[in-house]
Amino acid sequence: MNSGNPIRIVLVDDHALVREGIRALLTVMPRIEVVGEAESAAEALELLDRRPADLLLLDIGLKDTNGLELTRTLDRQYPNLKVLILSMYDNIEHVRTAIRAGARGYVLKDASSREIVAAIEAIAAGGSFYSSEVARKLADRGSDPQNLTPREHQILRMLAQGLDSKAMARELDISVRTVETHRLSIRRKLNIDGFAALIKYALSASRL
Repeated sequence: MNSGNPIRIVLVDDHALVREGIRALLTVMPRIEVVGEAESAAEALELLDRRPADLLLLDIGLKDTNGLELTRTLDRQYPNLKVLILSMYDNIEHVRTAIRAGARGYVLKDASSREIVAAIEAIAAGGSFYSSEVARKLADRGSDPQNLTPREHQILRMLAQGLDSKAMARELDISVRTVETHRLSIRRKLNIDGFAALIKYALSASRL
């Protein structure tokens, strides 16, 4: 993004008071422009059809669906739009699901204004951002709800590095078929549909 252009943001939360508070916080920031608000997924999609945005600040709980489902839809329909989840839930399963759906960050609603702005700027610049408590839980292997094995974690890291199955097999001194079996196991445990989605998850996890 050109540093001279403002970061255009759409706020999506089903509580008007929350949206008002976030808008009040962001409107005083020189590089941030709130271009719209929505209280539902349908309203957000209709708004984005009319008004281009760079980043969508999204709550998980919405009136017509949840923010995780909306994130998946946005990832398909607006691949250049970045999503930052702003939620009261620090449940690790919600966080992982958000990452798999395409979210670039996950910040808790009790975060400081400085942290929220830092998250917006990091994601707008092409990076990712997670509240410190969220990042700690993600880094804690013991909290992994999918129970990936050490070998499966290794395969994920290699996927993020761009290695194909043959290269992994050579590196790990195992057969290509065994690599494929591990990849299938990872997809099942993470409930990931398709190889492209698996690559996206591996890349997201590697940035944490």
